[in-house]
Amino acid sequence: MNETKTLIVSSSPHIRTPRDTKVIMLDVLIALAPAFLASIIFFGWRPIMVTAISVASCVLFEFGYRRLMKKPDTFGDLSAVVTGVLLAFCLPPTAPWWLPIIGALFAIVVVKQLFGGIGKNFLNPALAGRAFLLASYAVLMTSWRPANFQHVDAATYATPLASLHQGALSSTSLGAMLLGNTGGCIGEISAIALLLGGAYLVYRKVISLRIPLSFIGTVAVITLIFSKGNGHFMWMLQNVFSGGLLLGAIFMATDYCTSPVTPKGQIIFGVGCGLLTVLIRYFGSYPEGVSYAILIMNLMVWMIDKATAPRRFGVEPKHSFRKLWAKISRKGRKGEENA
Repeated sequence: MNETKTLIVSSSPHIRTPRDTKVIMLDVLIALAPAFLASIIFFGWRPIMVTAISVASCVLFEFGYRRLMKKPDTFGDLSAVVTGVLLAFCLPPTAPWWLPIIGALFAIVVVKQLFGGIGKNFLNPALAGRAFLLASYAVLMTSWRPANFQHVDAATYATPLASLHQGALSSTSLGAMLLGNTGGCIGEISAIALLLGGAYLVYRKVISLRIPLSFIGTVAVITLIFSKGNGHFMWMLQNVFSGGLLLGAIFMATDYCTSPVTPKGQIIFGVGCGLLTVLIRYFGSYPEGVSYAILIMNLMVWMIDKATAPRRFGVEPKHSFRKLWAKISRKGRKGEENA
């Protein structure tokens, strides 16, 4: 019996890959695991509680909204889980149990689902949730807890970034910042853990190095040149390894739907995030500027993509230098003829 084979021709794109949204989100969760483990080592059981409540809230809010609006369920793609983990990583370990619930409601329903769901939101949901909580509950969001003080509910502990904001180098050693033996938000304390996660994402080709390197590099260059403390190099290193810079540059700014798609645009996006981060850290009333810098640049993505879009083959850009020069030349010749 002869087997008839048919050729199916479909529209572009013609590349097929088994890597879907769920696989990508699972890679992100694996990359976040070292930072989560570091937070448990230095903060005890509190990060587990905050992260569990945040993840459960994000999943339930997405499931409930999609059912209420009679839309297909999407919680199985793990994007809500990633949002919940990232939101928890932006909270202090002293956060009360209800705080991540409110942040999850704003992040999932307002920022993500009201604009159509995954791939259609124009702001990073986790960062938008953090910004909302910071504007609504500033005291709770800035009550820091020193590492290894697992039985203290709250503390007025000066984080390394708070010391830098006052124009002085932090007393916390660089080694402590690298390992995570310092105060701060749940997911930002261990630079080594975040760098390990970033290396995994690059290895898995989930992200490219353009945004993280341009983001971190811009902060490093500006803080090295315009140091506010004794020791330019140490000032730069403490600005890079403290606060949420690594967490934001690796896991937040690289979000697919809220970052540019063109290579040039990604570099511009990263440089803009780095520049705004330093400006907010230096001149703002709040020590950290990573979250607001990324959110502001999220709003500029459409413009960056439009300005850096590659020229289509055989099509001249509307405002090319060649057309502008031809227009100027024609005007010049007409002026000479009239004279």
